[in-house]
Amino acid sequence: MRVGLVVKLTWARTACSHPALSGVSRAHFGELFAELAAPWEAARQSALREARGGERRRAPGAGRKPKLVFCDRLLLTLVHLRHQLPHEVLAELYDVDRSTVSTAIRQVRSLLAARGFAVPNRPGVRLRTLEDLFAYAEAEGVEPRLDGAETQVRRPQAGRPGRRAFISGKRRQNTIKTTTFSDGQGRMLLSGIVRPGRMHDQTAVRTEGIAEQLRLHPSVKSQVDAGYAGLAKEFPDQVTAPPKKPKGEASDGDKRAWNEARRRQSSARICVEHTNAELRQWTPLRRFTGRRDTYAETHLAIAGLVSDRAARRPTQRRASTELVLVRNSTC
Repeated sequence: MRVGLVVKLTWARTACSHPALSGVSRAHFGELFAELAAPWEAARQSALREARGGERRRAPGAGRKPKLVFCDRLLLTLVHLRHQLPHEVLAELYDVDRSTVSTAIRQVRSLLAARGFAVPNRPGVRLRTLEDLFAYAEAEGVEPRLDGAETQVRRPQAGRPGRRAFISGKRRQNTIKTTTFSDGQGRMLLSGIVRPGRMHDQTAVRTEGIAEQLRLHPSVKSQVDAGYAGLAKEFPDQVTAPPKKPKGEASDGDKRAWNEARRRQSSARICVEHTNAELRQWTPLRRFTGRRDTYAETHLAIAGLVSDRAARRPTQRRASTELVLVRNSTC
């Protein structure tokens, strides 16, 4: 019986560690394990100490062992975040109770959400707030792109206060709205600012304090879509939005000039759309079926993982420089 349990556990680990299920490469998983194992163990010991009401009285290693080691807990959480599999299915894979899986996901998800967002070409540096983003953009000369996205969520119960706040005017569904920032090559810098779906894109970032950050960092410029036209009007030297469409009696030359300006601005901003598309590859961010109060933590956990992969992509400028060096060396 024990041998069968070990075989089943080994098979579950092998299956869940595959990138198709976990959403991350095995090398990336190893980095996550090394980064989060110590904080998880510290939180576990703190909870045990609080439950005991003091320090442990038995030698380390005595007492009941956890049903799942941290490696398995991390794998379960990644698979759940990637495919939104029910807890019952994951519990059957590891031959444990559903509550054990729920507890593991809740603990590890909070650790993943607190990691922040990786910075390209800056190992060990991570952004967590809008203040961090603008400070980084000013120091590195990065021009952020921002765009809002909506994720469908479960409809609140009838009669609950604030029920209408989740009804999106654009999608006509119950949604939660987030805002994503990327650099000029579509690499994620920040994603969050979680607000109910009824709130306008511009209002969401204003409530987070983006106007104050633009005033504090006058050298930072950004590209936005038409939903942030008011922000571009207030900060015309820093925020670039699509130009206004000319009136019907405008000349053909003005219409062609407007169309070309709109095309150029869209080309400069489209990379943030690709960043949002990377987030949509994770099932919970296409349609979230869990509790709405856990969406923000889920979004931050997934976005942090996506930023890890994006930060590893080399910059086009560096790639072109290396190509020139290779050509010069062959001449």
